[in-house]
Amino acid sequence: MSEQPARVLVVEDEAAIADTVLYALRSEGHAAEHCALGRQALERLRGGGIDVVVLDVGLPDLGGFEVCRQLRTFSQVPVICLTARNDEFDRVLGLELGADDYAGKPFSPRELVARVRARLRRPAQPAPAEAGWMRQGAFAIDREGRRVRYRDVLLD
Repeated sequence: MSEQPARVLVVEDEAAIADTVLYALRSEGHAAEHCALGRQALERLRGGGIDVVVLDVGLPDLGGFEVCRQLRTFSQVPVICLTARNDEFDRVLGLELGADDYAGKPFSPRELVARVRARLRRPAQPAPAEAGWMRQGAFAIDREGRRVRYRDVLLD
């Protein structure tokens, strides 16, 4: 049985940049999805099943830093900020708010895909509220609550 492709959510409001990132990720075998707005991304992420997030900081509705801050209240999915905001203050702020990596624009699609692969090599961490869950590969098991998740999606 072959392993499922990693699911990457690209949160980017500029269509040309989103298309470039999606193409690069899909060319490497990843299952890439796109959201153009922060609120839309949070809704999608609450549904689970995403392995890595590539997040623009300058979103029109809800800034990427706020998306990252809210995301960390329910998920530990790796986040790579991809943004034109490259000064030290913004890089440090993004990392302090929960981003795992920070890549500036302009960017190399090959380097970004390598950063995604690097994040995927790290084992998944349970969300803060899921401390009682036991992880086994893509599965998470809550023995006390008798629940099972596969790739962060609760199974019925």
